Amino acid sequence: MFFGAQGAGAGGAAAVYEQVIECARAADGLGFRAVWTPERHFQDFGQVFPAPAVLGAALARETRRLHIRAGSAVLPLKHPLRTVEEWSVLDNLSRGRVGLSVATGWHSTDFVLAPGSFADRRAEAFRQIGLIRRLWAGQEAEFPDGLGSPVQVRPRPAPYRAELPLWLTSSGNPATWQTAGELRTGVLAAAPGQTRQELAEKIALYREAYAAAPEQLGAPARGTVTLMVHAYVGDDMAEVRAKARQPLKDYFKTYLRQAAASKVGTGDGAAPELSDAQQETMAEFAFERYLAWGSLLGTPERCLAAMADLRALGCDELACLVDFGLEHDEVLKSLQRLAEVRARLEDEEGTR
Repeated sequence: MFFGAQGAGAGGAAAVYEQVIECARAADGLGFRAVWTPERHFQDFGQVFPAPAVLGAALARETRRLHIRAGSAVLPLKHPLRTVEEWSVLDNLSRGRVGLSVATGWHSTDFVLAPGSFADRRAEAFRQIGLIRRLWAGQEAEFPDGLGSPVQVRPRPAPYRAELPLWLTSSGNPATWQTAGELRTGVLAAAPGQTRQELAEKIALYREAYAAAPEQLGAPARGTVTLMVHAYVGDDMAEVRAKARQPLKDYFKTYLRQAAASKVGTGDGAAPELSDAQQETMAEFAFERYLAWGSLLGTPERCLAAMADLRALGCDELACLVDFGLEHDEVLKSLQRLAEVRARLEDEEGTR
């Protein structure tokens, strides 16, 4: 999974895209299930990722089996017909390999693209999920045309696959997990910011809501829990600390600055502006917490145990966050090691 810690440095955005494509090619050959790219706007943090469907089209033509997913698509920023059209094109280019995680949006500046949608962005995103499912299945829907008259339209082209895999992105609020269950989408969540017990409780809440919800068009019988984890596998912990510590701390500080720039934060108010010393303290704490739980930062043995633990908790997939500032060659080496650890987990569970 790419999430945009890096900006467009030497070589510009073109060089970053080449690295993303090279990682996707490697992951395709190593047996990874999917590649996720985010949607971010107008910030240094993630500046090369404003259009996941466009980048996804390039990835689709460079891979053969890897699923191409948006992690996430901010639905309130775009008309639902455009969302369906763009991803239907990509579904055809990839022969049915697309998937979307739906985000409601949170940064006020992003909504210069759709200022009227900011206040009701959560309700708008949830409303669009059912509509997108119907449009994807080929049903018509009514919208006002340029003259204000209602017209029935059906997006074209038809997708390659009749069902669109959907997730709902959660920043940690249990209510979002429950809503995902009620809508029968998957959940895309991040390990940082919650304890092991809190994650187990949210997964249980989600499974219960999903089982009780009525069938939804195109939804599978069981939902998918995908957990985002920072990932770097090294030969020993000293190496992991040395290579991952500063890049992760720099990434976290960049995120703090982005959060402070939003007029409305992710919680009950705007995120506070922190001093350099406060940012350093929080970044150091976050790094130690990432090492202690909820990441794939460590030796193969440590990461194997983490994978087994998260699977036991009820996670179906781990989305490995790889672009937090490591050198590109190190990311490729880590992908190889991650594939080997996953194969070991499958072998061990297959012998039980």
